[in-house]
Amino acid sequence: MNTTPSNAAPAGGTTTGTTPPGHAPAPTVDVHAHVILPRVEQVVAGHPGLREHRALDARRNGPESLAVSGRMIGERVARLTRVPDRLADMDTAGVDVQVVSPSPSHYHYWADEELAERVCLLAGQGTAEHCAQAPDRLYGLGLVPLQHPSLMVGLLEHALGLGLKGVQISSHAPGSSHAPGSSHAPGSSHTPGRELSDPAYEPFWARAAELGAVVFLHPFGCTLDERLDRFYLSNIVGQPVENAVALSHLIFSGVLDRHPGLKVVAAHGGGYLPTHLGRADHGWRVRPEARGCADPPSTYLRRLWFDSLVHEPAALRALVDVAGPSRVLLGSDHPFDMGVEDPLDRLRAAGFEPDTFDAIRGRNAAALFDLDDTRPKEQSRA
Repeated sequence: MNTTPSNAAPAGGTTTGTTPPGHAPAPTVDVHAHVILPRVEQVVAGHPGLREHRALDARRNGPESLAVSGRMIGERVARLTRVPDRLADMDTAGVDVQVVSPSPSHYHYWADEELAERVCLLAGQGTAEHCAQAPDRLYGLGLVPLQHPSLMVGLLEHALGLGLKGVQISSHAPGSSHAPGSSHAPGSSHTPGRELSDPAYEPFWARAAELGAVVFLHPFGCTLDERLDRFYLSNIVGQPVENAVALSHLIFSGVLDRHPGLKVVAAHGGGYLPTHLGRADHGWRVRPEARGCADPPSTYLRRLWFDSLVHEPAALRALVDVAGPSRVLLGSDHPFDMGVEDPLDRLRAAGFEPDTFDAIRGRNAAALFDLDDTRPKEQSRA
């Protein structure tokens, strides 16, 4: 087992970073990894809302991508559910610690209040039990139901009470129809969706900031729907679009001004937003309705955190450029096929100087998730 911190400097480097004298090096921490929880799927099985959700998912992804994804998940079930398989993958990748979140397929934002509460309770309990099998190497996140803002604070507190480090959310709460057919059909009713700028989420943001809980923003599904139903565009394009929209709602609405202590981590490097900050800042300057935040939108990237899952060295360097080296965390999306098997090697390939490399490798995550006492087993025994 790999129990030595994976803190080698980038290729060509001669040091291992700038760990303060008298301190053990921070562990290598992967903040983006998932677990599948069968009990969650058992509790939603047979509900009409699940059938409608799966029908929408089928339209959005298309039959070819659904088939490929089904095979991919089937091949990786053990890595998504069994701790020994997870630890073996971590050892191979040189990862000491993972922050494990439920698969986004467990959101089930179509569920009513009673069912949604059960889903989130089971997700938190299941993730905590999974992580408890390797407590020095696995930390977890729970779920809260974006479709029911009144439940979110209580379920956040429940997750933290289980020892989890925070919760994972999607990019928005989708609307729902309450009659067959189109939501615009006569006699049908429709519950509108909510964006992350919705005032109903204010108590949740306030409590998360007060408690120091991490909120991991990980989209699932894109509202561009059938426009992305070929070539796996639903994920390849859809995920970064949803990241950009969700983060823009948080920034432009002033959520980050009102809750400066909020710890939001954006998956997939924040999607497309970090690449078009000039347009965001220009709109903020010239459009009065875009002035919901106190400062230019680009400045808020240094108040957020981002995983490193951007797939190429140049993109990672650009992300660090705009967000700052203290705001980027190692992330792999383990073990899905749109993730990477070698996040540490990808980080080395970006060619950062040793202090930046060490910060992204694990020091930033250790501070953000309060893992300062976490040490690889070999060090713990020393």
